[in-house]
Parts: sequence; C-alpha cells; structure tokens
Amino acid sequence: MAFEDKVVITCALSGVLANRKQCAGIPYTPVEIAEEAKRAYDAGASVVHLHARNDDGSPTYSPKTFAAIKDEIRKRCPIILNFSTGTMLDDVSEQSACVRESRPEIAALNMGSMNYSKYSEKRKDFVFDMIFPNPYAKIVKLLKVMNEAGVKPELECFDTGFTAGVAPLIDMGVLKPPFQFSFIVGVLGGIPPMVEALQLQTKIMPAGSQWEVIGISHGHWRMIATGLVLGGNIRTGLEDHLYLPNGTMARNNGEMTEVAARLTRDTGREPATVDEARVILALDQFPAGRECAADVAKLFPPATAPS
Repeated sequence: MAFEDKVVITCALSGVLANRKQCAGIPYTPVEIAEEAKRAYDAGASVVHLHARNDDGSPTYSPKTFAAIKDEIRKRCPIILNFSTGTMLDDVSEQSACVRESRPEIAALNMGSMNYSKYSEKRKDFVFDMIFPNPYAKIVKLLKVMNEAGVKPELECFDTGFTAGVAPLIDMGVLKPPFQFSFIVGVLGGIPPMVEALQLQTKIMPAGSQWEVIGISHGHWRMIATGLVLGGNIRTGLEDHLYLPNGTMARNNGEMTEVAARLTRDTGREPATVDEARVILALDQFPAGRECAADVAKLFPPATAPS
C-alpha cells in the first residue's frame, strides 16, 4: 500500500466533561488512562490525546499528574503522546509546566475564542453555555513554551476563522512549519458536521499541512468517514463520542478505535504504525519528538528476525 494511504488514528481518551455516570469506560487515574492508551494502541491508534483527572474524576492540570500519566503509558506501549493545553482561564502556567516538564511529542493548541455550548432540544434549554477565550496573547504564550520545549503544536480549529487566523503567527515567526491541524466539527458555536465545512477548512490551511477531523457527538462516525475519503487523518475516543455506530455505548476506547481502524481499511487505507505516524507528522523535526522516539526505542526495541 502506498505511504500516502496511511492514516494516523488518534484516540482521545477522556476529555474533561464526560464522567462515569455517562459512560463507565471513562478513565480517571493515571493507571486507568494508561490502560486505555494500551487498548487504543492495540486496536490501531498511533497517537493518544490526553487530559488529566483527579481520582474523583474532576479535571486537573497538575504537572505531576501529567508526568505520572506519561510514565504509566510508557510502561505499556510506545504510542505517541499529545497533551491538551486547553483552559478557560487566562493563566496558562500549569499547562506550560506540563509541556516543559513532560515534553510530549505533541501539544494541542486552541486557535481562537468561541461560544462553546450544548443545546437540548428535549429540554428547550442549554446543557451548558460557555465562552472559550483564546486571544492571541494566550496562544502566543503557549506557542513560545512549545517552541522552547521542542514540542510540536497541533492547531485546534473549531471554525474557519481559527484556521485563517494562523497567518499572523506564521508572519511573527512563532508558528513554524510543518503544520498540523485538527478540525473540530459538531460543537455548537463552531462549524457544523458537514462535508463542505471540512472541505473548506482544508482549502484554508497552508498547503502541505497535515490534518485530522474530530467529529463531536452524533456526527462522529460520519465525519470520520468523510475525513478518510478526503485524505485526512482521524480522531476517535470517549472524549468525542460515547457510542459505537450501532448505537451501543462503547465499553472502552479500544472499541472506538477498532471501529475507526475498520472504517480506515474499508475505505482502502491503512492505520499508520507509530513509526509511520512519526514520519507523517514530521516529529523528527522537533527536539521533543526525536528524544521521545529515542526513549521509546529503548523501552520497546524492534523485534529481531530469527537467525
């Protein structure tokens, strides 16, 4: 199979909003998160997107907790690590410390401000209604930390303005190629889960960029299929959706990844291995990516052929 037909599958294990009352498979502790990462890896994911929780399930940005998550995952599998840096606060000191101290291969970076809401047609009311503030000053602060740590930013774009808005950051020199975009669809306040919306995002991004689609809630599987047909990478996991295509609630992230991998193969493409994903995402061009690859090679040396 041609290398361009390889697909980087990312699994977002938990997020910050869903809890075990909604889905029993949501992991909380570093060990639980690591076990979910291993399930996703075994099912075909090459990247995990990580949020941290306290033992009671509440979100945390403790650098110590993120470091524990990294350590536990590394005991189990060589999957690529992508840390969240999203916060409603202007203060990004904890997020910055996580990136500096743990130095994952990738850190997700939200690229603009938006209404971030969920509406219930049944209740005729909002389940939640928030402003997610990400002014340029906040973005630049996090970008500088990622640059200093040698960590690749993943550009999280909920709307077309987010994608077009990378231009001044490139001009300033704080955002440098190769670029990696995540196009989130289906969040109220952002672009809708439509083929045309995703196509437009890919037209706006700088030519030659890597991109993935993140389908939130009910449009999840349709948008993953769309991303595969359009030639992109994909993300699944219990952060994005809780249900399998048949309407059954997923028991864990491994089940979600299994479906994503099957969809990948059904479109004539193939899930990328971790080593292939490192090439596709150009992680060797970033110091943290090179160091993580070297550490992983020591922990998980390639199998040697029998003599």
